[in-house]
Amino acid sequence: MITPIKIAIAGASGKMGRVLVDTVLNADNVELAAALDVLQSPMIGIDAGQFMGVATGVKIAYDALETLEQTKPDYLIDFTRPEGTMSFIPICQELGIKMIIGTTGLSPEQYKTLKQASKSLAIVFAPNMSVGVNAAFKLLQLAANILNQGYDVEIIEAHHRHKVDAPSGTALRMGEIIANEFNKELEDIATYSREGHTGPRKAGNIGFATVRGGDIVGDHTVLFAGTGERIEISHKSSSRQSYAQGAIRAAWFLADKKSGMFDMQDVLGLK
Repeated sequence: MITPIKIAIAGASGKMGRVLVDTVLNADNVELAAALDVLQSPMIGIDAGQFMGVATGVKIAYDALETLEQTKPDYLIDFTRPEGTMSFIPICQELGIKMIIGTTGLSPEQYKTLKQASKSLAIVFAPNMSVGVNAAFKLLQLAANILNQGYDVEIIEAHHRHKVDAPSGTALRMGEIIANEFNKELEDIATYSREGHTGPRKAGNIGFATVRGGDIVGDHTVLFAGTGERIEISHKSSSRQSYAQGAIRAAWFLADKKSGMFDMQDVLGLK
């Protein structure tokens, strides 16, 4: 019999947090050990499954150190914000809790902190944990390798009105993959905005366009525009469920890992 893995969820009362709670509760051999959120959340002290009409016995708490110390989860799944992720790192290091991180918008300094933590802690860090998106990443690698001359690249992404970072972490990762195939650094060839008299498009640059509105879960399209033809690789999310399922898959991947920084390409064996 397989021993269930114990998972704690950060941001448990948010939109993504609720999907994660739902997914964990319905997954085989997975146990919800703890649920965390900020002190200001009106859900503090409420059962994590209340929104589903399910009594889990796990109440949403705000004191991460105390809660994780008491519940002893194997993993913390964190899709919150950079400041939240940074606060969890030392706690997880101290308690030996592996991390699955889907937070976007980390600064270079914050990413450096994460990378340093991975020397003693097993971490899966991915801007998008959807299996489909990661398949698209692989397709982009192949396309960029073939279409590296004579094609202009534009990345168009759309998300809900509440998203606070732009471009999305997924769009930036797409750009990094393409830039790498071009033997360039993304920061050297990225165009993030256009306004006024911009002049003709600079060859070899990767353009980004951002849409924010409504309840769009997440749409990404990469356009390779050549003379006489266009190639588009798109992924559209209709539910956050795919992200949550990818996070559970990432947890199982880390089961035999003691330390190291991994992404979903590692989890899916695409490298």
